[in-house]
Amino acid sequence: MKKILITGGAGFIGSHLAEYLLKKGYFVTVVDNLSNGTTAYLKDVLGHPSFAYHQGSVLDRELMDRLIKDHDAVYHMAAVLGVKNTVDDPLKVIEGNIDGTRMILKLADHYQKKVIFASTSEIYGKNPRLPYAEDSDRLLGDPSIHRWCYATAKALDEHLCFGYAKKGLPVTVVRFFNVYGPRQTYSAYGGVIPIFITKALSGKPLPIFGDGNQVRSFGYVGDVVKGLEAALSPAADHQAINLGAREPMTISELAKKIAALTGSEAGFEYIPYQKAYGDGFEEIPARIPSLDKAGKLLNYTAATPFATGLKETIDWYRMRIAKAHHDELAKH
Repeated sequence: MKKILITGGAGFIGSHLAEYLLKKGYFVTVVDNLSNGTTAYLKDVLGHPSFAYHQGSVLDRELMDRLIKDHDAVYHMAAVLGVKNTVDDPLKVIEGNIDGTRMILKLADHYQKKVIFASTSEIYGKNPRLPYAEDSDRLLGDPSIHRWCYATAKALDEHLCFGYAKKGLPVTVVRFFNVYGPRQTYSAYGGVIPIFITKALSGKPLPIFGDGNQVRSFGYVGDVVKGLEAALSPAADHQAINLGAREPMTISELAKKIAALTGSEAGFEYIPYQKAYGDGFEEIPARIPSLDKAGKLLNYTAATPFATGLKETIDWYRMRIAKAHHDELAKH
């Protein structure tokens, strides 16, 4: 049985990955400081005999040394993320993403343990040539525009990964393209689908930033975690691989789909970027992945129809809201 360590494993993607790997027969350990995640996402696995949980930081060298030494592979999912974070606190984004990755890679190299690093489609920037293949050029804006600090930090993380790969460490970089699904929660720091669903179910207009013509594709988390498991294969070593879905849509189209599925009649509210994010923001017009490499190396397919995944996500939100209402009534 392989022993797998997941940093950030109490978060959205990490918790789904933990569940999936346990079902596949792995021993799984999660470490999370709960800045983004919650142990509620791990409630179905906390009592599992092949699962362990540590609340802690990836910057805790003693903890990470002990855990990495004791496991066969590391999924490094912990990160400071979200578009608003990049604008509000760029230093938090840069230091939070780089320092932990550097420590994990150094320890993994010492013990020669496989690392799968969670990167992002943001690293491609605003390259107009679509779809993005893994060797596509990166096109970023002026460094004084804080919007680009997350892409830059993650790209530097990737450089660290490939630097250690050159030394012989088995490392795989996976670049997520707008992963969505149950547990992707609404916050001030990102997630257009959770934001739209939350507003729709509360009877409020869906907020569309800019003109709504930005093009995105959305990968269902249930498909993505299968790709993540496949990335354990030596065939994926020293590679960067896109994970997501190909189906493109504008943000306005997405809003209309969610309004239809939720029965929302509150309409839409178009909000200028500056009002939404303040100064230091620049939008990426379109972001679509090539999945050819993922298909070839990982046998990856975006098998879940978008309407199916979206309905499951909405149903999860409905249950979450109902539970919160029930808990509130129980207090009185």
